[in-house]
Amino acid sequence: MLETSARLLRLLSLLQTPRDWTGAELARHLDVDVRTVRRDIEKLRALGYPVHAVAGAAGYRLGAGATLPPLLLDDDEAIAVAMGLRTAAGGTIAGIEESSLRALAKLEQVLPSRLRHRMTALQAATVAVPAGGPRVDPDTLTAIAAAVREQHRLRFDYRTHTGETARRTTEPHRLVHTGRRWYLIGWDTDREDWRTYRVDRLTPRTPTGPRFTPREAPDAADFVSHAVTTAPYRYQARILLHTSATLAAERIAPTVGVLEARDAKSCVLHTGAHSLDALAAYLAGFGFEFRVLDPPELITRLRELAALMNRAAGA
Repeated sequence: MLETSARLLRLLSLLQTPRDWTGAELARHLDVDVRTVRRDIEKLRALGYPVHAVAGAAGYRLGAGATLPPLLLDDDEAIAVAMGLRTAAGGTIAGIEESSLRALAKLEQVLPSRLRHRMTALQAATVAVPAGGPRVDPDTLTAIAAAVREQHRLRFDYRTHTGETARRTTEPHRLVHTGRRWYLIGWDTDREDWRTYRVDRLTPRTPTGPRFTPREAPDAADFVSHAVTTAPYRYQARILLHTSATLAAERIAPTVGVLEARDAKSCVLHTGAHSLDALAAYLAGFGFEFRVLDPPELITRLRELAALMNRAAGA
C-alpha cells in the first residue's frame, strides 16, 4: 500500500509538468508496466485529478478541474514560490497582500526543516526596498491579461497625466512591469499607432470588444523603456558613454534610459528629463566618461555647471 501511494505521488508529479505523457513513458519512469499506469491513472481520477487522455497519441495530460488539487513541488520550486509570495505581500498589486500571506503560511507549515532553514537564511540576508510606485488593482491586471490571451479588443477609461479622463480602445499586446509601475502596450485603434498606458490609470469597460488578428508588434520591453525614459519629456538626450553597454546596464536601469551598443567600448544612452539640471545630475552620477550628442542646450548647461563647480572648488 505504501509503495502504491508513493507511486501515485510520483505519477502526479510527472503529470504536473507542462507536457503530454504516453503510457510507455510513464511506465518507464515509474518502473512498472503500462497496465499498472492505466490503473494508477484511474485512481488519480477517482481522487478528483482531471487526467485527460490525449487524442491520437495514447497519452495523458493533467488538465484544469473545478477545484485546485494539491501541487507537488521540488525543493527549488518550493523556495521560489515562498520567496515570490513574500515579495507579493509587499508589492505593487493592491489587495493581494493578505492572500499572499495566507498562502505563504500554508506553504511554510508543510515545508521540511531543511527547506525552512534555507528560506529563513535567504529571508534574513535579503532587504526589500519598497517600490514606492502606484498600486494596481489585480482585477484590472487579470482583465487585461485575459484580453491579451483571447485577442479581444480592450475598451477602457484612461486618466491622463493632466487628470482628465478619456475613453480608449486598443488591441492589447503585452503587460510590462518595470519594478515600480505596470504598463500596457496596445495598438490604439483611433490613433492607428502603438501606445503605452499606465495600468494604475486604467479602468476596463465590459464587455470587451470583438476579436482581432494580432499585428506585428514592437519589442515590449524596449518600447516601454523608450516611452517612459524619453518620449514624455521636454528634453530628449543622446549621450555617448565611453563604456560597454553591458557595464552601463549594471548602473543604468531600463526606466532611466535605453542603451544602444556602438562597439565593445562605447554605447549611446537615450534618456530624457523636464530639467537640464536633472539630466546633468543623472550623468554625473553614472561615473562614466561621456560626451553629450544632443541636445545643444544640455551642452551649454554642462559648461555653466562646470564653471560653477570650478569656482566652488577655488579653481
